[in-house]
Amino acid sequence: MKIKLQVNGRQYVLKVKANSLLVTVLREDLGLTGTRVGCDTSQCGACTVHMNGRAIKACSLLAVQADETNILTIEGIGTETSLHPMQEAFRDCHGLQCGFCTPGMIMQAIDLVEHSERLDSAEIRRGIEGNLCRCTGYHNIIRAIAQAAGPKMIESVDAAAREEALQETASLREDSR
Repeated sequence: MKIKLQVNGRQYVLKVKANSLLVTVLREDLGLTGTRVGCDTSQCGACTVHMNGRAIKACSLLAVQADETNILTIEGIGTETSLHPMQEAFRDCHGLQCGFCTPGMIMQAIDLVEHSERLDSAEIRRGIEGNLCRCTGYHNIIRAIAQAAGPKMIESVDAAAREEALQETASLREDSR
C-alpha cells in the first residue's frame, strides 16, 4: 500500500505493508531512530510522536492510518545547535538519565504544555502518566516540564514538592502513633 506522510516538514510517499506500524516505518524506512520501541503495547510512551499536532503512541497506530498526516518526531523539534525549549529544560534540570525514554517524554511534555492553559505539578504528573521512566523518580522531569512551561505554571514545582514532602512526613507521624 502507498501512503503519503509529511514527517518533520518533509514529504514522503512510501510503500508499506498493511500491518506495518507507524513506529516501524519511522525507524526502519525513514531512519528516525529517536522514536523508540519500548513495550509494543503502548504502555511506556517511548514511541510518542505528534500526529497533526497531538501526541500519539506510534507503536499502536498502523502506518496506513497515518496516511495524509503531518508527523513530528524528536528529530524534527530542534537542531544540535538550537535545541527546542523543552530539550533545553530537560538538559538544564537533569531530566534524563539513560535517555531511552527521553524522546517520548519530551514529545509528550511538549504536547502537554502546548495544549494546557495553566499547569501545576499535579497536572504535569497526570499529563505524563503514560510515559514511563525506569531510571528517575520523575522529580527532575517534572521540574524540566515546569521550566519549559514558564508562565503557564500556577505554582512553583519546588514549593509543591516541599508541601508534598511535609504532608507525607505528617502522615507518617500520624501512622506511627
